[in-house]
Amino acid sequence: MASEFYIDDLDKKILALITKNARVPYLEVARECKVSGAAIHQRIQRLINTGVIKGSEFILNPDAVGYHTCAYMGIFLKKASLFDKVVSMLEQIPEIVECHYTTGQYAVFIKIYAKSNKHLKEILHDKLQSIPGIASTETIISLDESFKRQLPVE
Repeated sequence: MASEFYIDDLDKKILALITKNARVPYLEVARECKVSGAAIHQRIQRLINTGVIKGSEFILNPDAVGYHTCAYMGIFLKKASLFDKVVSMLEQIPEIVECHYTTGQYAVFIKIYAKSNKHLKEILHDKLQSIPGIASTETIISLDESFKRQLPVE
């Protein structure tokens, strides 16, 4: 389990480098860390195997691929026991990119990308509000993402 895994200074330096650029070559990380490429490969593999690193991905710029509206939505459920069923149905909507089980007033909190406000309205009206188990929703439109970053490893 990742929470029980000891991360030493070399691991921290490796993580700092690869979280800034997941495509950085292992040999460049090795040079920066003053160890062999094989050592970096072994360390990264161990960090993956222990769950410290969940993977790597190419991140699309939503705006560049035509998704100009980002919204967050709090979802109220009719009954808490409907959570798994509702989440399963939310997962079928490709514009929903994140889904969180939360404390507080909402049972579920999601992040949605839409091509426009009109498209967002269609998603809300045609897809979300027809899911059995959802009592009501509250939507917040993001005007701009000021920053997004990885957690520091200390």
